[in-house]
Amino acid sequence: MSGLPATARQLGLLNCHDCHLLVEAPADGHDHLECPRCGAPLHERKPNSLARTWALVLAASILYIPANVLPMTITSALGTTQADTIMSGVIYFIHSGSWEIAAVIFIASVFVPLLKLLILVILLLSVQLRWRWRPKDRTMLYRLTEMVGRWSMLDIYVVTILVALVKLGAVASIEAGPAAVFFAAVVVITMIAAESFDPRLIWDALEEDS
Repeated sequence: MSGLPATARQLGLLNCHDCHLLVEAPADGHDHLECPRCGAPLHERKPNSLARTWALVLAASILYIPANVLPMTITSALGTTQADTIMSGVIYFIHSGSWEIAAVIFIASVFVPLLKLLILVILLLSVQLRWRWRPKDRTMLYRLTEMVGRWSMLDIYVVTILVALVKLGAVASIEAGPAAVFFAAVVVITMIAAESFDPRLIWDALEEDS
């Protein structure tokens, strides 16, 4: 680690979270310091990053259960009503031979949100337990989580399009179920959780060793 270049914190510099300007930290502390370019608050690390991210991850984990148990769509046709969850929709497309659609819905609506929650939990534990293990790979996991999170909204988009199209017919109608609200909340909360996590915390333990 001795051959690595000095970090911004070691050089007494603060990085603005908004415009990424490097600002020299004053010797008497940097509480309530603002970026001279954009006016955003400056901190060495995002304040309360771990506590805030843990709270968001726990909230998303709780909401993930009704998002998958409650019906996502409610279909009414010829006097009959059918409620479908995300998984029942996936099974329906598999039985009808539409494997591609089933795979897209499963990956975007079930696998990706669950994987994102697991990755965030691993990252949080790795920082709290001060792991030195593979920091580059953990940073790449964080970038992956931040990048793919928004694609989980695909299921909501599909439901919205179906509701708009089928409501135009007189024989059948489709309405969004209560799971849509919980699912959208899970996606939004996990996106906020990824933003609240400070990936620089991954490297702090290694920086102390150096």
